[in-house]
Amino acid sequence: MSDAPWLHIVGIGEDGLAGLSPAARTVVETAEIIVGGDRHHSLSDSIQAERLAWPHPFDALISTLMGLKGRRVVVLATGDPLWFSVGARIGRAIPPREIAYHPQLSAFQLASARMGWSMADLETLTVHGRPVEQMIAFIQPDARLLILTTGAETPGQIARFLTERGFGASPMTVLANMGGPEEVRFDGTAETWDHIVPAFNTLAVECVAAPDAALLPRVPGLDDALFRSDGTMTKREVRAATLAKLMPMRGALLWDIGAGSGSVGIEWMRAARSARAIGIEPRADRRAMAAENALALGTPRLDLREGEAPAALDGLEPPDAVFIGGGLSEAAFDAAWAALRPLGRLVVNAVTLESEALLLALQARHGGDLVRLSVDRAEPVGRFRGWRSAMPVTQWSLIKR
Repeated sequence: MSDAPWLHIVGIGEDGLAGLSPAARTVVETAEIIVGGDRHHSLSDSIQAERLAWPHPFDALISTLMGLKGRRVVVLATGDPLWFSVGARIGRAIPPREIAYHPQLSAFQLASARMGWSMADLETLTVHGRPVEQMIAFIQPDARLLILTTGAETPGQIARFLTERGFGASPMTVLANMGGPEEVRFDGTAETWDHIVPAFNTLAVECVAAPDAALLPRVPGLDDALFRSDGTMTKREVRAATLAKLMPMRGALLWDIGAGSGSVGIEWMRAARSARAIGIEPRADRRAMAAENALALGTPRLDLREGEAPAALDGLEPPDAVFIGGGLSEAAFDAAWAALRPLGRLVVNAVTLESEALLLALQARHGGDLVRLSVDRAEPVGRFRGWRSAMPVTQWSLIKR
C-alpha cells in the first residue's frame, strides 16, 4: 500500500485558483471530490469534480471524509488550513501521514500587512462560530488584536465590549474580501462604530485606554469587586497565590471543586491560551453567578456542573490541575488525586478548623507544601484607619509525580 497522502487540504484566498502554487493547483485540478463551503466552491468552479458541501452537523465531517478514503479528495479551506481552521480539526482525527496541507496566506497575515503591524507584536484571535465574549480577556492597554469574526454584527458587539470597559477611543478596522477585486475596508472607533460590514470579515483593534479604563490583566489576582459574589469566594491575594501553585498552562484542564462564584476557574482560563475549567458547584444561585462572571470577564466556556465531589467527578476528563476550595473530604481528595494526570497540580484551601485538621492529616500521608496565608487590609476606624485581618487560609499544594 502506498504511503502517499490520500487527503489534501488546500488553503484558498479571494484570488481563487490564480493564487495557488502550481503544486496546489494541480492537486485541485486532479481531484475526484472537492469538499468545502459555498464560497470555496465558487472560487474553484472551473474545476470538474464531484462537489460536497460541509456536512450538517459539522461534526459529521470526519466520518464523511473517512468514507471517501481511496479516492483523490481535496478539502478547500480559507487561507492557512491549520490556523483557526478546519485543517486542525481534521488533523486531530486522521493520521498526519494521510494528509497533505497546502497553505495560502491567512487572513491574519493579510490583515497584518494592510495595517502595517508586526505579527510578533499582536494577538491573533477567533470568535468565528465561538462565543464573542472570549475576546474580552485580551482587552489590555496598547494591545493590538486581529480577530476572525463570526458575522456582520460581531464588530459592533466588540465595540460595545471595548466602550463598556473604558476603551471607547480604540481605533477599529474591518477588512473584508482581502486579496480579491472586491476588497473593502471600514475604519472607525469603538465608541462611535456604526458601519454595516460584510458578514465575512477580519477585525483589527488597537486598544486605547481612557484614564478610568478597567485594568483586567491576565496575571491572576483580579479585584474582588469585578466578581458578583455572595461573599464566599477565594479573595484576591489568596486567589493569586492559589493560581501560582495551580500553574495554568496552554490547553490544560482544571477541576474547580466548590466553584462558588467561579473566580479561580475564570482566572485559570484567562491566564493561559485555550485553558479549560470545569466548575463543580451544588448551589444553583452560585452557578448562575459564576456563569455571569465568566461572560463579563471573557471566559464564556467555563463548564459549570451541578453536584458535589466525589460523585460529580465520575466520568469527567482527567484534569491537569485540581483546586478544592469547598466541600473538602477524604473521599473527594482520593477521587481527585486518582484522576489527576501525571505532573498534575492539586491545591486545597482550608478556612475552618475541621477542614484544616483533615488537610493536615492528608498532608502527613501524601507530603506536599503547607502554607498559611494571612491578609490584613487598611480600613476606616472612626476618623482614623486600622488593619482588619481576614480569616487566615491554610493552603496545601502538591504535584503528582
